[in-house]
Amino acid sequence: MRSQRQVWGDTLVELVRGDDRVVVIDGDLATSTMASRVAEQHPDAFIQAGIAEQSMVGMAFGMSTLGYRPWLSSFGVFLTHRALDQVRMLVAQTGAPVRIAASYAGLLNGSSGKTHQDIEDLAIMRAMPGMTVVAPADEFEAAAAIRWADTFAGPVYLRLARDAVAPVFDSDYRFELGAVRTVREGADLALVSTGVQTSRTLAAAELLEAHGISARVVHAPTIKPLDPAGLLAAVGGAPLVISVEEHTVIGGLGSLVAELFADHGVTTPLFRIGLADEWSESAPNDFLLHKHGLSPRRVCEQVLARLRQ
Repeated sequence: MRSQRQVWGDTLVELVRGDDRVVVIDGDLATSTMASRVAEQHPDAFIQAGIAEQSMVGMAFGMSTLGYRPWLSSFGVFLTHRALDQVRMLVAQTGAPVRIAASYAGLLNGSSGKTHQDIEDLAIMRAMPGMTVVAPADEFEAAAAIRWADTFAGPVYLRLARDAVAPVFDSDYRFELGAVRTVREGADLALVSTGVQTSRTLAAAELLEAHGISARVVHAPTIKPLDPAGLLAAVGGAPLVISVEEHTVIGGLGSLVAELFADHGVTTPLFRIGLADEWSESAPNDFLLHKHGLSPRRVCEQVLARLRQ
C-alpha cells in the first residue's frame, strides 16, 4: 500500500515530466508532503516558498495567469486557515486554475496535535463559491483525482491523508467529478463516507455483517459539486442512512447529506458520525480514531447502538 502523499509526489513527477507548464510551490514541508520528489527529479518545476503560505497562493495565482498549472503543496491546515483570505480572493473569486494539494488533512497527522489537525477544511472549502472539493479514498483514487485536477479549468481543493489505508479501488479506477460510488451492497442501512475514512467504514461494515447487519457503503469522493440524484439513488431504499467522516460533524459530509435530504423531501432517518464540536489532541492515530468514534470497531458500535433505539 502507498499513502496518498506518496502517490501525489510520484504523480506530480510524471505530470511535470510530460508538461513544462506544471509547477509545484511548496511551503517548507517538501519532505513531508513528498513534493521533494519533484524537487529532486525536476528542480526547474519546483519552487520553495518557505513558511509563507499567503505568498504561495499569490505566486500560484500569478503563474496561472501566465499559462502555468500551479500546485500548492503544504499541510492542509495552513492552506485552509493561514492562507484562507488569499485562497478566497485570489483563487476562488477569480476562478484561477490553482490546485491546492492539502496534505496531512484530517485528524491523523503524526501526533502533531490540534494545531495541525484540520477537521474543519471540508466545511470551509465547500462553502466557498467556485471551489471544487475532492477527498479520495485511497492511493488509486488519489492518483486518478490528481491527474483529473491537473487539467481542470478552475480551483480545486484536494484532501490528502498522511498514512496509507487498505485500498477501496484498484488500478483501473477512473475519477468522475461529482459521482458517488457504491462500494458495498447492503439492505439494512446505508453508510455514506468520504476520503480515507471510507476504507475504515468498509471495515466497519464487515464487522456489522458478523452481527447479522447488512450494511451498504456509499463513497462520495466529491464533496463539491456532488451529484444529488446520484447520492439519493445510491442510498435509496435504505431504512437508515449514516454518514461517517474524519471531520467535524458540522458543515462536512453529514451536513451535505442532510441538506440534500431536506431539499428533496427525503424523510429517511439520518445519523451523523464524525468529530464532535471539540478540539482533539496530540496522540497516536489508533487512539484518536477510537476516541472520536472513527475506528471500524467504534463505527460498528455506534451503528449497533443506533439500530437498538
